[in-house]
Amino acid sequence: MSADLHVRAHQFIAKERVEGLAQAEREWLGAHLQECARCAEFARQTEQALRSLRTAAIPFPSGLASRTQFRVRLRAQELREREPHRRALWLACAVSWACGIFSAPYVWRLFEWFGQLTGMPKLVWELGFGLWWTIPVLFAAVVLLMENARYSDEAGWMR
Repeated sequence: MSADLHVRAHQFIAKERVEGLAQAEREWLGAHLQECARCAEFARQTEQALRSLRTAAIPFPSGLASRTQFRVRLRAQELREREPHRRALWLACAVSWACGIFSAPYVWRLFEWFGQLTGMPKLVWELGFGLWWTIPVLFAAVVLLMENARYSDEAGWMR
């Protein structure tokens, strides 16, 4: 029998345990194992080794679970303390938008008056009015970007 057949059988035995075999590969392996005692013994030893690994008790250091739980709780508490408090930011944006809504007619007239005073085209002062509304959004974006930049500067193990 060719050595390539034995190598192929060994590969199929390993593949069967890890990811499974296609039906044709399983049939070929079964036929080969019936003919080849050496490969059948390898398959039996592989199965026995895996079975003994599954049943082997791995001793853990005493107190490992309690230390791990303590570390997880400590890290959760640290994350809660460092959690960004964006309530003030959201409140500031809400107040800003509310003031913007109530003052919109006055700001519109102001932009219109300024546009007429300077001879600015209507499209330009209307765009200015639209940009006026983006100030709270830009403020929030800058705050969030600065906050994210601060957290990304931390070492990877701290996250």
